[in-house]
Parts: sequence; structure tokens; C-alpha cells
Amino acid sequence: MAKLSLAFSTCPNDTFIFHALLHGLVDCGAYEFAPRLADIEELNRAALAGEPDITKLSYHAWLELKDRYELLDSGSALGFGCGPLVVARAAGLDLNTARIAAPGRLTTALLLFKLKYPQAQKIVIERFDRILPGVAAGEYDAGLVIHEGRFVYQGYGLELLADLGQWWEQTTGCPIPLGCIAIRKDLIEHKAAVEALIRSSVEYAFSQPAASRAYVKEHAQELDDEVIANHIRLYVNEYSRSLGKAGRLAITKLEDMWRG
Repeated sequence: MAKLSLAFSTCPNDTFIFHALLHGLVDCGAYEFAPRLADIEELNRAALAGEPDITKLSYHAWLELKDRYELLDSGSALGFGCGPLVVARAAGLDLNTARIAAPGRLTTALLLFKLKYPQAQKIVIERFDRILPGVAAGEYDAGLVIHEGRFVYQGYGLELLADLGQWWEQTTGCPIPLGCIAIRKDLIEHKAAVEALIRSSVEYAFSQPAASRAYVKEHAQELDDEVIANHIRLYVNEYSRSLGKAGRLAITKLEDMWRG
């Protein structure tokens, strides 16, 4: 029996994907997985320390960790219309001079923001679920919003200033690569088997979407059923089954832009 640590975020797309794998609904054969759920930037930092065997990573983080972690073909979050948003209390803000809350140094959201606004200087790192309340309270001029935040920012009295996903799509014509699943390179012999198991878990989730409802809601930041359902529909798709040619092209474009 191979026991591997499996780290992923508390967001509905990840708990939806991994529910079947961790609850005996997929035959794991000779594998046992020890789950660790955490905020995406916490996962990025843990991977910098080489802690998880298999982990969710921001694509930005994976680009910095390619020498240590191998990208898996299944489990990724890519798509259209799902990119990070920049929100503020009022329109007309100069994002190059504003104090902006971002959800982590290694997040793809911050990478995209820096690519679009390379002159921005006042970036403050804040946990993703504290950004909307912080902007609404005036602690920050603007916030870089990911995950469920894109569905609820208006409830905080905030306005949309920039859609970074839309900018990415117009610039590249590709789906936006947000997050991936990767395995440590010293465990590369398990790659094919783990990819297949994650793909089976994704397929089970698609075929039995109600099965994971309680597990997803247990870990979600926003508990509204419609918000959770919209989140899953937006971030779990065919690219979660397999990156395919279009997904891999999108990752290559992101890497090219990152390298400058």
C-alpha cells in the first residue's frame, strides 16, 4: 500500500473533485491518500518547502517549482470567464497607485495583475476570504478577488474595475490556467496511476454531482447553494478531466509571459 499526502484547497471546485477519491467511491487499489485542506497560498508555501506528495498549486507557483513538482494532466482549474477580478468601493481608481489586497505572492491572480499593471507598487498580501471585507471597510483601496468572491463582491457594495480573465482571453485567445495538481518528482513513478485516479474522481463527480454536496458545503467560505453551484460549474470542466492541447498551450503562454 502506497500512502501519499494529498493537499488541496477548501474551495468548492477542489472538494467537488476529490470527494469521490477520499470517500471510497473510486477504487484506489494500492493507494491510500492522507488529505490536507488549506488556503491556496498556504498550499503554495508548503510546496516551496517540499511538504506535500501531491498538491494543488497556483499555476504561478508551479512555474517556480517545476524543478521539484511534475504537473498532472487531471484535476486542473482552467477555463473561460473565470479569471480574477479587481474590485473597489468606487470606479475611477488608479490601480498603479492604489493600495491593493492580493490573495498571495504565488497566486496566478497576482501574476496576471502584475502582467497587466506592471507599474503597481502598493500590493499587500491578504488571505483571499479577508479581501472583500477589507476593501469594504476601507483597509485597502482595491482587492484582487478569486474563488467564490467573484460571485458575491457586489453584496459588499463594491464595483468591478478590471476582469483579468477577460484581459487574458483577449490577449491570448486561451483559457486561463489558474490552478493545477502536481506530484513531487521523487514520486514520479506514481504519476500515471494518480492521474488516472483523479480523473476517475472527476468523472464520478460529474456523474453524481449531489454526492459531494455535504462535503463541499462543510469546507466552503460562502454557504449559499447557488454560489457553490456556480463556483463548481465555472471551475470544474473538461480541462479538469484532461488539460488537452488547448490547456497545455495556455500554460505555455502563461510561462512565456511570466519569463518576460
